[in-house]
Amino acid sequence: QVQLVESGGGLVQAGGSLRLSCATSGIILSANTMAWYRQAPGKQRELVAAITGSALTNYADSVKGRFSISRDNAKNTVYLQMNSLKPEDTAVYYCIPRRLVGVGNYWGQGTQVTVSS
Repeated sequence: QVQLVESGGGLVQAGGSLRLSCATSGIILSANTMAWYRQAPGKQRELVAAITGSALTNYADSVKGRFSISRDNAKNTVYLQMNSLKPEDTAVYYCIPRRLVGVGNYWGQGTQVTVSS
């Protein structure tokens, strides 16, 4: 059974930083491309960043140069380091294996990030 538990969100001022964590179970982390998505109020969920099993990364244009995705396969955990946060980064952040997007409902509870101006 796949379980995804996001944590590390909170309230931060613009320009600040947060590090999100995603603890996984029920999957072989090293065999999965993992992704962080976010959903702001009234908006569709959007891809923020992804990392392959060989640690290749890609980012949404809106976060390039500010966010960094990483993984620790030994700890079954994926991270999202967020720097220079902006109010428009305010959203609920979710992690998920890319292959499970749109396949059933594997989304976790997410973690709320709120950036004040």
